[in-house]
Amino acid sequence: MIIVERILEPDGSVALWSVDSTAQDASTGRRLLGHEQPVRAPASRLGAPHAICWSHGRTLGNVEIFNPDVLAALSGKRGEDEIIGCDLVEAGKMRNGARRWWCRTHQAHWGTRADVMAAHTTGNLRCSNHDHPMSYVMNPKEVRLDRHAEVGIWCSMPPAITSAGAPRRRRPKIHLHVRDEVAGKKVFDGDVAALKVLYGASGDLFAATDLTTVDITAPAAFEFVTALEAGRRMGHVACGNCGASHLDLGEFGQIAHVKHLCGSCGRDGIRTADPMISTPLKPLYDQFSCEPAFVNVERTLNIDHYPDAQFAIWASTPAVLWTSRRPQERGIHVHLSINGKREFDDTYGSVVYRGKELRREDLLATMVSATLV
Repeated sequence: MIIVERILEPDGSVALWSVDSTAQDASTGRRLLGHEQPVRAPASRLGAPHAICWSHGRTLGNVEIFNPDVLAALSGKRGEDEIIGCDLVEAGKMRNGARRWWCRTHQAHWGTRADVMAAHTTGNLRCSNHDHPMSYVMNPKEVRLDRHAEVGIWCSMPPAITSAGAPRRRRPKIHLHVRDEVAGKKVFDGDVAALKVLYGASGDLFAATDLTTVDITAPAAFEFVTALEAGRRMGHVACGNCGASHLDLGEFGQIAHVKHLCGSCGRDGIRTADPMISTPLKPLYDQFSCEPAFVNVERTLNIDHYPDAQFAIWASTPAVLWTSRRPQERGIHVHLSINGKREFDDTYGSVVYRGKELRREDLLATMVSATLV
């Protein structure tokens, strides 16, 4: 029989050894598999090399990589659909009393007999989701809320209509606007793959932890924005075992529920008094969105008046974060260029295309369906 032993080493780390109790030769009966990671993130991680990771099609997420072994094995500063190493933490016991672990990278428990046998044979600690492709960004873009007059964060989705025909389906991105003066020139205006928001120790979003940052991935931004648009009940719950924020994605990001499995330590039994969708973006939105109200714009635009123009049309969407005291605009956003020069870049209340007035609701449905999650 092969079991896993946890050995505390002099430096305080926990080594995981597979032990074959039937082996007569100790050299073949014991094998070092690797090291168990601490359940709580090290306090010194701020400012240290780190990565934000995500995977499309998940139902929950743990987005920060601080395991030095996993970081060292990354192929570069940015990766899309790559295989990333497992990051195991102790996660209590299974129903049969055997120990189990949780892979923070791939969101899967480890410790079945098949898992242990495979690890003993290969010398590799790999969970059942190890081959699931992951995306990541090393040292992602950071934005300090207290250093800018206005910060706007949106989920970037494909346009609903373009002059080149049907838009290509693509994965969501994060769109960031930063202004150093109210209503002034944008000092940053573009899409990023992931974002780290720093709000300073004066904030009190997550009372159970010393967290002063919120990591935002594109899947989390997409779930949050579509939940806001649909009026789904959102909240935030932190794990009682490791203190990590719980993030619901996929089907769990669409249906409110009371039981939440922690994506950071794999412990069951986090319950909320009322059904909700948990995301750390909700307290960030509640505290730092200075003006959550919307205004319906009255500007009009007829695309048919510009037959040779190149354009793209979106439904406006609520911001993940909007620190301006100006209300957000609800309507239809248009980029229109003539001979390569941008002539229109604004949100309109009425847009006519091919003789028909477009409906924001229809455009939004097209954008959501064209977004790969």
